[in-house]
Amino acid sequence: MGGWGEEREISMKTGEAIAAALERLGHSVHRIVADSGLDRSVRAEAIDVAFLALHGRMGEDGKVQGLLEVMGIPYTGSGVLASALAMNKNVAKKLFRQHNLATPHGYVVSPAELSRLDELQVDLGFPCVVKPAQGGSSIGMSLVANADELFSAVAQACRYGGEAVVERYVKGREVTVGLLGGEVLGSLEVRHASATFDAAAKYGGSEVTYHLPPLLPTTRVANLEAMALSAYRALGCRGPARVDFICPDVGNEVLLEVNTLPGMTATSLFPKIARHRGLGFDALCERVLALAGNDAVEVGSAVVAPPRAVPERSLA
Repeated sequence: MGGWGEEREISMKTGEAIAAALERLGHSVHRIVADSGLDRSVRAEAIDVAFLALHGRMGEDGKVQGLLEVMGIPYTGSGVLASALAMNKNVAKKLFRQHNLATPHGYVVSPAELSRLDELQVDLGFPCVVKPAQGGSSIGMSLVANADELFSAVAQACRYGGEAVVERYVKGREVTVGLLGGEVLGSLEVRHASATFDAAAKYGGSEVTYHLPPLLPTTRVANLEAMALSAYRALGCRGPARVDFICPDVGNEVLLEVNTLPGMTATSLFPKIARHRGLGFDALCERVLALAGNDAVEVGSAVVAPPRAVPERSLA
């Protein structure tokens, strides 16, 4: 838990909640705060399995998963590739489109391209949503109403990971789908007073209501859950995941992103979905732990062709 990025505080809360649950279940738990000496800390604890409570960069993006693969330690959540793909919003959106999963139109911009914003924005229009290309918890996200606000919003988002994603704003209901072990746990609709479910709405104590199941026709909920499972499979996820959607009053739902290490705090959405399914927090942690593993990529013996005979040459 912990980590290097802007979601460290949230990760610490997630980690503490999980650790307490695992202790109640009788497991021997070692709380490892991730920092630059993570490899040494993991070796020192001699753990059997790593329960990942990390969020955002250097934790949810495949880097820590790669370290654990090299060390041969099973871990919870998705593997290296799925974690990296899901965290990179630009690449993930391309994969979603290849699998016929609708996602908001937009573009990616780096700090070096800030001078080209007017050119890049011309076809997108306003309002639009700006967020870091790699990150979570809606940190660094802004709803931009006009061109005067765009530059500062993109510059702020670029602080978190180097690039920003600018997307067309889609107004509608916000629904998230929980998955565990390749199966749908259920769906939840979030209602809030702000224009977007940003970090302030999630963690700032503003009025938020949750509806389980969502206040949508059952056929539409079933379609959302099918889309979520398709996105989960498209990225190659395993273990827990949460898939976020916007559902317009008119038009089809659009897929926002896949969270491969969903939050597990007292206010997190994933445990709420599991609880509605009859899976309490402790039981949920046990299920996630049971699904821990490695990528298990086996390297077979390479077939080596015999060397070709080289004809002798006479020297004059």
